[in-house]
Amino acid sequence: MSEPAAEQHSSRLWLWVLIGAAVLTQTALNLARPVISYKLLALGGDAAVIGVVTAVYAILPVVAALWLGRVSDRVQSLRGMVVLGAVLLSVAALLLAAAGDFLWIGVASALLGMGHLVFTIAGQSAIARYAPLSQLDSGFGWFTAAFSLGQLIGPLLAGLLLGSGLESTGDARMASVNTALLLAAGIALAAAPAMLVKSRTGGRAGQQPGAKTLPREGALTILRTPGVAWNMAASLALLSAIDILVAFLPLVAEEHGVAPVWVGILLAVRAGASIISRVILAQLIQKWTRYQLLIASLLGSGAAIAVAPFFLDALWVAGIALFVGGFLLGLGQPLTMSLITQAVSPQSRGAALAIRLLGNRIGQVVIPLAGGLVAAPLGPAAAIWLVCGLLGLAAVAKSTSKG
Repeated sequence: MSEPAAEQHSSRLWLWVLIGAAVLTQTALNLARPVISYKLLALGGDAAVIGVVTAVYAILPVVAALWLGRVSDRVQSLRGMVVLGAVLLSVAALLLAAAGDFLWIGVASALLGMGHLVFTIAGQSAIARYAPLSQLDSGFGWFTAAFSLGQLIGPLLAGLLLGSGLESTGDARMASVNTALLLAAGIALAAAPAMLVKSRTGGRAGQQPGAKTLPREGALTILRTPGVAWNMAASLALLSAIDILVAFLPLVAEEHGVAPVWVGILLAVRAGASIISRVILAQLIQKWTRYQLLIASLLGSGAAIAVAPFFLDALWVAGIALFVGGFLLGLGQPLTMSLITQAVSPQSRGAALAIRLLGNRIGQVVIPLAGGLVAAPLGPAAAIWLVCGLLGLAAVAKSTSKG
């Protein structure tokens, strides 16, 4: 390898280490989250309880997101934040395994959400700080593809560990649930040593922490920046769709007599399709604009995912619907990251991305609660259709404001 090539490889190593850590943390997160629903069912919970616990997952991040974004703009190295996020996820999974009632499951879910937030803010801020502007879409695409890979592996592991039994109570089911949560704790903790790998980063002028001569915009100023608010709305809808699927598809499947292992496979199909679209995002942007791809992501994923609950008795049809929906769903998150990063000044990129995550977390509180409310009288599939409608509304809002 020539000296310039070796230097480029070294400067890119940070990204691949970060992606590896993302795969581990998101595998742990997405192993734990579907299992939480089964643990609540085993303890006598219903759709309303699952909606509340799913919302609690986002409560601490709502409070802490903007502050953490400011921290990520100021710190010299983001490595410690990444490690902290992994450790918090591991501790939360251990607490979930030990929890014996709804209250402690809720507390552990809130800690799980906090760990996810810390890791995500640190990771996306690293890409916004160090990746060349010409490679933002590729960097965010690979980072979110790692998230999707975790969303593929985690539910598969959950399905394998819970097996094909359909009982919602019993010591055997609870033992399988707790084993899955302990495994999640170990996987999350494995991401911490990965971040000890030393690598050199590049960075861009005007974006390094400590540039105190540059004023930092306030949250309202960032929100008023053209494009930021609408991209936040799109991101909120896209992430809510994933959360609702993870939380409520197990309930729809139970109604149809579909075993947990098949739920894991369906969720993995969705995630696998998102990996594909995120890996090829840079190529897609050469053919279509970011705006066109984002509208397609919102409208197409909403329509495809809405089909899935109708066809759980024909799993191959549901699988095709979730593959199409997952492919289109996967485009939206990295696109909103790139659009928001480029919309604001360099010294406020971490804060702007944190505000985007804050919007996501507010959605993760409100939408699951609304989903639980509609699921109680209308059935759990109604929660999925609710978020599909939200995706359509976000597309309409986005189409009326191209900023």
